Amino acid sequence: MLARLADDDLITRPGPHRVELTDHGRRHALAVVRRLRIVEEFLVRALDVPWHEVRPEAEQLSRAVSERLLERIDAHLGHPTHDPHGDPIPPAHGEHDEARPQALSRARPGTHVIVSRVSDRDCELLLYLGQLGIRPGVVLDVLEQAPFGGPLWVAIDGRRVPLGPQLTDHVFGGTT
Repeated sequence: MLARLADDDLITRPGPHRVELTDHGRRHALAVVRRLRIVEEFLVRALDVPWHEVRPEAEQLSRAVSERLLERIDAHLGHPTHDPHGDPIPPAHGEHDEARPQALSRARPGTHVIVSRVSDRDCELLLYLGQLGIRPGVVLDVLEQAPFGGPLWVAIDGRRVPLGPQLTDHVFGGTT
């Protein structure tokens, strides 16, 4: 597979056990990510697919959507800049920044964190966070960090909620 990707000018192999995307490979990868994230946003907004179920559906559907239909979906949605989990949608042309903000696990008591991204790799984690009301755009008041790896206590809409490291490592945002 690596040889095929190299033959297609998508990767280079600068050394043993090293693989890097070429400029062509990076453009192709960003196009795939763009397609997936636009389809995710469409499925959530237009068809009410729950955010914890949308990733597998979008992965399948995004392979079948033509570029022309994708652009129509993008326009219909008003050219969204982020998917339902807060991940940035690469623009059709121009630069893209995929950098993640700070993980909630690094937030300090007494701060307010605006959630900007939530990892979409675990459906059960998304379901649980959604039930707690933790989504992009929500403000969390960081109350206290229990010692010895204990939970981070936050307030969400006046409710006091403990979040362990398995959760706080997958929620990202900035302090206010």
